[in-house]
Amino acid sequence: MTEAWGPDDDEPRPHSGPVRVRVPAKINLHLGVGPLRPDGYHELNTVYHAISLFDEITARHGDTLTLTMEGEGTGELALDETNLIIRAARALAAQARVPAYARLHLRKSIPLAGGLAGGSADAAATLIACDLLWGLGMSRDDLAEVGAQLGSDVPFLLHGGTALGTGHGETVSPILARPTIWHWVVAVADGGLSTPAVYRELDALRDGSWPPPALGSADQLMAALRQRDPAVLAAALGNDLQAAALALRPQLADVLKAGAEAGSLAGLVSGSGPTCVFLAADAAHAQRIADGLTEAGVCRAAVTARGPQPGARVI
Repeated sequence: MTEAWGPDDDEPRPHSGPVRVRVPAKINLHLGVGPLRPDGYHELNTVYHAISLFDEITARHGDTLTLTMEGEGTGELALDETNLIIRAARALAAQARVPAYARLHLRKSIPLAGGLAGGSADAAATLIACDLLWGLGMSRDDLAEVGAQLGSDVPFLLHGGTALGTGHGETVSPILARPTIWHWVVAVADGGLSTPAVYRELDALRDGSWPPPALGSADQLMAALRQRDPAVLAAALGNDLQAAALALRPQLADVLKAGAEAGSLAGLVSGSGPTCVFLAADAAHAQRIADGLTEAGVCRAAVTARGPQPGARVI
């Protein structure tokens, strides 16, 4: 991150602005969900992967805190104190003991409530943008501590790449593997799914007569990443929340079937859904899968993406 420095070159100072930050969406290559903890969270063992579907936050100086937006979800996403962008700016200001004054603008492409962590991505971008705008000079790790209070996915989206998430997802450890580009197709659904509702449904399924099998550790997935073979990675993908998402939105089974028929190496619900993602062998293969999903008419849009991508970055 580029910082503005003061005359003595040892203290950051406020940026003249505007500051523009781009942040990727995330998918979970492995999402193992443990039992509900006393603090209300589930213990997670997950592998995060940042992909080339982006939101942008622009921050300018102001005499109050405001938020405007364009793009995906305009008119649907609340821009008030409940929005993670506003909450992120206020949390950072409180941590740094500075006024929460900024004019923030969101340019959104990541679908709302789609299992791609769009809200957490926007919070991560806001932390980076406001840190620079206000001249705080905080490290990524310091910002991640603030972000963990806002959402489990925020710390990962500050760093990006591919990483193991533990705890309730907020403890992030980068996965060291030889650089490999993986190709994906993202099938965007109409409407969202509530993440808390999906977790509640999983708990209910596990309490029932026929509980879905649990994934457990991410060792197989991490070994597959090191082999750099899409077919090997395809066999290791998994999501404990998929059964719950399918129970709440049965038509997602049609999306997964259409992706398989279009030739994907593997398909799964992304996070808590309802977005589905499909692994391809290369860019041309990804485009053929996207075309097949579009022709099948089972999703609102099918777009190609690549990963891993860096986390929130000033552009």
